[in-house]
Amino acid sequence: MHIPDVFIPLWQSAIYWVIALVFIALALRWARNELDDEKVPLIAVLAAGIFAIQAFNLPVGMGTTGHLVGGALAAIVLGSPYAAVFVLTLVLLVQAVVFGDGGITTMGANIINMGVIGGFVGYYSFQSIQKVARNPYLSAGIAAWLACLIPALAASVEMFVAGTFPLVEGMIAMGTYHAAIGVIEAFITAGALYLIASARPELIDTSTGVTV
Repeated sequence: MHIPDVFIPLWQSAIYWVIALVFIALALRWARNELDDEKVPLIAVLAAGIFAIQAFNLPVGMGTTGHLVGGALAAIVLGSPYAAVFVLTLVLLVQAVVFGDGGITTMGANIINMGVIGGFVGYYSFQSIQKVARNPYLSAGIAAWLACLIPALAASVEMFVAGTFPLVEGMIAMGTYHAAIGVIEAFITAGALYLIASARPELIDTSTGVTV
């Protein structure tokens, strides 16, 4: 799902960067207001974990790959979609600059897809499902699945607009792979939420309704 530089024209990449910078600014404001001495180590652990799960790439075809995202986990644990934007921006920055995974010019699009869309879909779908299911782990798993699938579909639309590959074929390829990958992400997210709640329940945002 990491879009390389050559996949999107520079003028389109600039538009995505402008949008991404707005959300990055909001995420930084969230960090200034919400981060404390207890949450900083959790941010580091989440960033490292998300970096690790994104390292396993599966070839989708047409020059792109599929992988886990992690946006839902960050948003749910920290209680804000802006937390996902904050964490994913850090992860994507290191991946692009140090490891060449994803482009520099297209990083704005990648932040929008994985951080913004992944974070907001993950957080608000979790909140909605939790009201019905009353099970934070089931809710987190379903939310994580959606937060893996929908950003992938968004990336395929962006690459269609860029003229990189056809819309229908791209959405089928990206959607099919990430629908399957999302099942793995669902279990990882629910399991990670349970482990964090078991070890340090005070670090979990109260809106999750987690009970261990």
